[in-house]
Amino acid sequence: MFTMLTISILTLIIAYVVMLIATILSKKTIMDREKNSPYECGFDPKGSARLPFSLRFFLIAVIFLIFDVEITLLLPIASTLNLTNIFSWFFTSITFLLILLIGLYYEWFQGALNWS
Repeated sequence: MFTMLTISILTLIIAYVVMLIATILSKKTIMDREKNSPYECGFDPKGSARLPFSLRFFLIAVIFLIFDVEITLLLPIASTLNLTNIFSWFFTSITFLLILLIGLYYEWFQGALNWS
């Protein structure tokens, strides 16, 4: 029990010393107003929080996320091509792509209706 307590205290002391050294070494002498202010996607963080949000920006972000997830799900399908039956691989891939395309068209039509 004493050994574990000693190791824990020693670990905390080492972590504190490393953080203290990093804090001392990372101090910058030039203070810039723009670098010290938080970046909030082009919004002024000190202004009103009730400004209207751009729907076009939101839809582009959603489409990016959809295609980002699509790539992560399609790459393993391509790597298992020679391990599985070609018919089941083809059916699974086509079904997945159709679901993504239907979602993309739905988002696109909803965005087109809201922009006009």
